[in-house]
Amino acid sequence: MKDFNNKTVWITGASEGIGKELAIQMAKGGAKIILTARNTEKLNVVKDSLAGEGHIVYPMDLLKVDTIPNAVEEVLAKVETIDILVNNAGISQRSLAKDTLMEVDRKIMELDYFAAISLTKSALPHMMERKAGLIITISSIAGKFGTPMRTAYCAAKHAVIGFMDALRSEVHADNIKVMVVTPGSVKTNISINALEGDGKKHNVTDPLIENGIPVEECAARIISGIRNGTPEVLIAQGKEKLAVYLKRFFPTLLFKMMTKLKAT
Repeated sequence: MKDFNNKTVWITGASEGIGKELAIQMAKGGAKIILTARNTEKLNVVKDSLAGEGHIVYPMDLLKVDTIPNAVEEVLAKVETIDILVNNAGISQRSLAKDTLMEVDRKIMELDYFAAISLTKSALPHMMERKAGLIITISSIAGKFGTPMRTAYCAAKHAVIGFMDALRSEVHADNIKVMVVTPGSVKTNISINALEGDGKKHNVTDPLIENGIPVEECAARIISGIRNGTPEVLIAQGKEKLAVYLKRFFPTLLFKMMTKLKAT
């Protein structure tokens, strides 16, 4: 898909960060954006900043997974087609496994995995009927290897990559494309919004995030991947990028390195 002109793109987690920047850049390319997150006020601010017309604010709480199938029907009644679905909404973690309440593990898995899967499965019949569509899921390098203080987050991101990799093979004959994005540290509010073991917001920006890839560059590289038809896009730098390759080729070495990592 090289041209976004008049394509309808549904982006979750669109009120800030990668989702917001994708909306901005794809709207400049002619796309009509459906903006989803919980905060209606923030979504309206994003909508007002977008180039072009025909953009829609559709607020919803993706933690209410049971409401997602009806939401898809409502959206399709408004726009008729969903050309690109971007599963971007998610939440991270900053706590040791032993200190993390099970309800926090479940909340992270619910948003980072089950919500994306439910939205994807609800949109699939529409895409299969049209024999066209692109499903993009923003995972993480945390879906490639495990790091301390991120057990639930890593689990969810590993899971969503596995699902999407399998789905890609299932829907190929229906002309539906599946892209997985695995960013490393990107300059967003991900660590501020991350959950601690008791469920409270972390409210701290990690040094890695502070020095991470600019969100504008991240979004631009995702869009480049879309135009090139790339099934998986790695967006990372330095030691984070190296760790992805170590896990693949020298996993024992990476495991030893992780035991010495002082995570925050």
